[in-house]
Amino acid sequence: MGRTFTIGIGGAAGQGVATPGDIFAKIFSRRGLHLNAYNAYQSIIRGGHTFLVIRAGPEKISNMGDRVDLLIPLNQDTMDRHLSLLTAGGACLYNADLIQPGTPAAGVQLCAIPVSTLADISKNKVAQNTLAIGAALSMMGIGFPALEEVLAEQFRKKEQKVIDENVSLARAGYDYATQNFKPFAWPLPMTEARYAVLSGNAALAMGGAAAGVKFYSAYPMSPSTGVLHWMAEHARKAEIMVRQVEDEIGVINMAIGAAHAGVRAMCATSGGGFALMSEGLGLAAQAEIPIVVIDCQRAGPSTGVPTKTEQGDLWQMLGAAFGDYPRVIAAPLDIGDCFKLIPEIFNIADRFQCPGIVLCDLLLSEGRLSVDPKELDFHPPIDRGELIMSNGDVEHEAYKRYKITESGVSPRAIPGVPGHTHVVSSDEHDEDGVLISDEYTNTVKRRAMMEKRMRKMDGVTASVPRPQLQGPAKADVTLIGWGSTYGVIDEACELLRETGISANHLPIRWLVPLHGDAILDLLKGAKHTIIIENNYSGQFARYLRSETSFVPNGHIRKYDGEPFMPHHIVEAVKEQLAGKTNLSVPAHEVMV
Repeated sequence: MGRTFTIGIGGAAGQGVATPGDIFAKIFSRRGLHLNAYNAYQSIIRGGHTFLVIRAGPEKISNMGDRVDLLIPLNQDTMDRHLSLLTAGGACLYNADLIQPGTPAAGVQLCAIPVSTLADISKNKVAQNTLAIGAALSMMGIGFPALEEVLAEQFRKKEQKVIDENVSLARAGYDYATQNFKPFAWPLPMTEARYAVLSGNAALAMGGAAAGVKFYSAYPMSPSTGVLHWMAEHARKAEIMVRQVEDEIGVINMAIGAAHAGVRAMCATSGGGFALMSEGLGLAAQAEIPIVVIDCQRAGPSTGVPTKTEQGDLWQMLGAAFGDYPRVIAAPLDIGDCFKLIPEIFNIADRFQCPGIVLCDLLLSEGRLSVDPKELDFHPPIDRGELIMSNGDVEHEAYKRYKITESGVSPRAIPGVPGHTHVVSSDEHDEDGVLISDEYTNTVKRRAMMEKRMRKMDGVTASVPRPQLQGPAKADVTLIGWGSTYGVIDEACELLRETGISANHLPIRWLVPLHGDAILDLLKGAKHTIIIENNYSGQFARYLRSETSFVPNGHIRKYDGEPFMPHHIVEAVKEQLAGKTNLSVPAHEVMV
């Protein structure tokens, strides 16, 4: 990866950390720069420590990186925690009236802004934020008109005097920095490209709209709530029925009802809410009604750390509901993939009339990424499978909703199609939907229906792409990850290669079906394998072993609520290749 520029903005909740982040993100993306942003915050409304990292550069950026080039501490706590992140050539912009600087690393510029001199802080409590934004852009070599334009957009819903006041403050900070601070040695470039900035939640919601979702239900639960926000805001334009329900039991049952009526239906939650959905998921499987459920993982168990990330729900997804039934589970690799995955999994769920589960996490859900709008296909292929929506010329006198077929997939008529009457329930049934357990359990029919449903997995497996090894075919170390670890592992491989350690990467996107034989074939020539995941017990390592008997040479695990940084993986790999350990648990020194 080429040269990047990283800004860290920190303060207490309520000090306005998010707004400067939004402004920088818009300016960077409009200069044709890629960006990746992550906000570490607490679950309280005011107070607590919040730290937003925005990393930008001319090439694609897959994670927040290791270090910070510009630190903007809005309180003393942030200065004390994060000044050490700055390296030579970096700078710290801070309020000289309130904050005492520490001792920075060599080559770091301390830039004290006389806030009370430049602004009337009695009228504007967050004046330091706007002054710092202006000063930062001056030091980056970005012209003031770009900031003026974004400020007008940021405060467009307020009175003109609010816009004018913020533009005036930004100009004061810009001019003061121009006259008093040394500019950065690497001014940010500008290209002809223009990028959209998406959160993972927005991407999931937009992917649903592109897939043809017409019903969305949810109960607000962090970190999935952003999907509901997007859906509610765009419901009329996208022609989607959106319902905020009293609990997750109602959420999934409403989605199942809508899907039974013939529309594509989706819902989203986190681990605690998904636990309440488990029984409903079994209903969808038994009645062969396709739905898609998104689980945005957070640190557990129970309420756990509700505003922190983790990959701790894998085994909950694998064991959701009870009994054996066909399903498909996938984990998006990055925020752009959150968008792409939804239409793909809906097509599979529809074709094979089974539940689809998307296993996201807070890192992606609430992170932000620059995306080329051309890569967002709002007209993807739609495959509704064997769905009968009108009478047509079909002979219907002998319609059997659960007809036993070689593929396991039966023609699905939506309610109301003349002549296609059928019974749907949560009980086991015959081909026509009539229950087999009311008077006595017909063991022959039970076995036949169970085998019919499970035959679908052959088709599902054939429809899901096999995983691919990335990087050189032969390497000193092969790193294996799933879902959101994709970007940070990819950069770690690049950094390892720069130090003379050849590395490749096996990312896993589809978890059920797993393609275990393909994974074994890819790993059979690997010299040293390490599985990397954001949980305590190594849930994917355990799952892979249960499916294939494969045991890696080592593990790197993180479960403090914060995501991996590239150096965590690089240092752990070196440690394990040297034979010091086969389990590394990196400490997170940035977001604590």
